[in-house]
Amino acid sequence: MRRSATTLALQAVVVTAIVGGTTAFVSLEKNVTLSVDGQKREVHTFAKTIGDLLERENVSVGARDLVAPRPDEPLSDGSTVVVRYARPLTITIDGQTRKVWVTATNVAEALEQLGVHAERAYISVDRNMPISRSGLRLDIRLPHDVTFLVDGKRVPITTTAATVREALAEAHITLGPKDQTTPVTLDAYPADGAVITVLRIQGKTVTRQEEIPFDVQEIKDSSMFEGEKKVVQEGVEGLKTVTYEFTYVNGQLKSKKKITEKIIREPKPQIVRVGTKENPRSVPGADHLNWRALAECESGGNPDAVNPAGPYYGLYQFDLGTWRSVGGQGKPTDYGWEEQTYRAKLLYKQRGDSPWPVCGKKLYT
Repeated sequence: MRRSATTLALQAVVVTAIVGGTTAFVSLEKNVTLSVDGQKREVHTFAKTIGDLLERENVSVGARDLVAPRPDEPLSDGSTVVVRYARPLTITIDGQTRKVWVTATNVAEALEQLGVHAERAYISVDRNMPISRSGLRLDIRLPHDVTFLVDGKRVPITTTAATVREALAEAHITLGPKDQTTPVTLDAYPADGAVITVLRIQGKTVTRQEEIPFDVQEIKDSSMFEGEKKVVQEGVEGLKTVTYEFTYVNGQLKSKKKITEKIIREPKPQIVRVGTKENPRSVPGADHLNWRALAECESGGNPDAVNPAGPYYGLYQFDLGTWRSVGGQGKPTDYGWEEQTYRAKLLYKQRGDSPWPVCGKKLYT
């Protein structure tokens, strides 16, 4: 059966429409490469923009994440879309800690992004260690030049040690059990350019005997004139054993600390009788004389002087009989200047200067 020209023409129009529609549909499809944190895959999509592609592929991104090209840019056939998720990095460099965000997937890339040149630095983890999306803590210590002053020498060192103590070990400097450093401690961070002095500290224990001073006890005596004193019991110093700890810093004594003390002998107090009786009145006819000059001549001015030849006692060298003849009690040396002079004046009133044949003339000087 022969088809009419009209039928054939209609069939041609339908075929053309179908082919044209198929061609238009195929032209809307795009073949792109999607890279998420370095993981690539080929995607066939009808998405119009980068953001549309990510939504269709269920790739969620945040404000800190890297998307290239930008999500609002159109998507072209054959494009490569890169997504890098941001990762929190807590990084400590030379003791200074801060939190940053990086889109690197391993430590080496993160250091490059941060501009940290750490070729010779200490890094707490492997440089190739991957960084998960939960982040990572990273400790970096850059090389520092440190100089130690120890035992009279300068010891320079380049170190990435975390503490002065570790740096000393790297420099092969051995510390004693009490040694310290200044101006920073052994546990401080060795800053770049620091000059650190090692203090050699040694302790020495010394035990020695020391005297204990005696106390002086005074007893009031109304039979003695004011100003007169007489020792009735000599004081005796005590004795104790004391142990000290001496601390030397670089050979110089720095401190002394008492550790123990033990008394061997208690001190014995010195007992002194002190006069309270009102001083005697003057002796008319004798007060104007130079009694001090006479005393200097007779005894050198010593109220305790004793000349065994007599014996003679005190400032004016009384013998006991003469002393008692003018009302004196005991011995002249039991009394001070006032009492002895008073009795000497009384003697002068009785006998003039004759009791002092050699020095008597001093009374008139």
